[in-house]
Amino acid sequence: MERYFNIAGPCFPDEHYMLPALDRLPEIRRLVRRGQYFVIHAPRQTGKTTALKALAREINEKGDMFAIYCTLESLQNVKDVQLANKVMREIIVNNARRTLSFPREAKLPPAPVDAGQILLAVRTVLTDICEIVSKPVVVFFDEADCLVGDVLISFLRQLRDGYVNRKDIPFPASIALVGMLDVRDYKAQIRPDGESLGQISPFNIISTDVLIRNFTGDEVRALYAQHTAETGQVFEPDAVDAVIRFTCGQPWLVNAIARECVEEIHGFRYGEPVTAADVETAKETIIRRRDTHVDSLMERLREPRVRRIMEPIILGEQLDGTSVNGEDYRFVQDLGLLREVNGVLVPANQMYSEIIGRYLSRDEQTRMMQSVPHTPWATPDGLDMPGLMSAFQAFWRENSGADRRAYEYGEATPHLVLMAFLQRVINGGGRIEREMALGSKRLDLCVEYRGRRYAVEVKTAKNFAGGKSYAQLAGYLETLGLSEGWMAVFDTGGEKPWDEKLYTRDEVFNGKTLHIVGL
Repeated sequence: MERYFNIAGPCFPDEHYMLPALDRLPEIRRLVRRGQYFVIHAPRQTGKTTALKALAREINEKGDMFAIYCTLESLQNVKDVQLANKVMREIIVNNARRTLSFPREAKLPPAPVDAGQILLAVRTVLTDICEIVSKPVVVFFDEADCLVGDVLISFLRQLRDGYVNRKDIPFPASIALVGMLDVRDYKAQIRPDGESLGQISPFNIISTDVLIRNFTGDEVRALYAQHTAETGQVFEPDAVDAVIRFTCGQPWLVNAIARECVEEIHGFRYGEPVTAADVETAKETIIRRRDTHVDSLMERLREPRVRRIMEPIILGEQLDGTSVNGEDYRFVQDLGLLREVNGVLVPANQMYSEIIGRYLSRDEQTRMMQSVPHTPWATPDGLDMPGLMSAFQAFWRENSGADRRAYEYGEATPHLVLMAFLQRVINGGGRIEREMALGSKRLDLCVEYRGRRYAVEVKTAKNFAGGKSYAQLAGYLETLGLSEGWMAVFDTGGEKPWDEKLYTRDEVFNGKTLHIVGL
């Protein structure tokens, strides 16, 4: 069978290019062998299921333990405890029987019908299985964070009951709860208002939580080398470096870019090398196409606890674990939206940074379809930026009141509307790179159109500091190798009349021409 880059579901060595799944989780073997109960967490589509299935196979092939892999995804948002317990029992039974080393002749007791027995159905069936197989049992509960409220509490309390009594009754030697959340976020999920769980917490049986990391640069190279070895198609070094730069090793993105390059751009013509330009094209296609992975992640931006973190980041504020709610701070990292670098939060990778900006401004882009045309500011060799920024001043004056009410992102509304305006203008002919310049109280935009680049820096009037702000823009221009740039300064205080808010003036700073646009 010809292998390929997988972007849907778990990977299998005979079907997909993949790295040894367990190399990214070396500590799990030790936790299992020591009889630990633990949490494995990572963002969606980072290889959790692939690693768990591989470990379950390895354990069962070795033969001294018995491993069951179960996914609880079908219980998403089920709130009836008895129904959930019935379903979980069936999931456990079906997956145990599917395991090759499970005794074929063994018969499990029938499903309980008494209400009291149903409330203990998970604990009871795990005990029944342990009695049948007569060897240490390991259970991986994937998508455990699908359980909510009383269902989650009941599930955890049954595990705790079995755990504390496992010297007297058979019960799994090791259990892992697997999902996007770490232990603290499970707690937040079942006591959102800080309500106590009582003296006997179901979490005190959890020894640790394990985070699945992204691919390293060497791992990305090794993954792509598998394709080269089997097909002869080369990923040029600059192409691989670009993938690493754009994705920071996020596994789904790494595979998606490779798949787009191999199958769509080159059409399986393995004699053609994959270039950095191909990777750039693939990146843009994936961002525009908004595959399920991207769309489901971006929908999280609407959640209040995510918005509380993302809004200041868009504004260029520097967040650390002490400046915001600690559970929110960890939650956005568990989702895979943001990562911590030198103690502060930044977008998880360049692609997500771009996608976040486009997603949050997409509603405004839709509203602009009729009122903002593509073409008036296009020139044979680029954009008429003075004319474009003047047009945005007129647009902002006319629409800012309605737009600010329509947006969920409060203070970041002006930034998002300007991004939407620029995106609408250049669609089909260029692109925008967004840099959330943390700690600088600004958002940097690099507009590329017909081979030319234009730097736009976005600030609010309260964060505009004259010479310091000029130095920031001049430094950004120096980085881009440009001699002029634009600074959009939004005055959202509401006191000034529009005739005072709207202005354009030019400044020269460190040899750079700065166009200051008041809004």
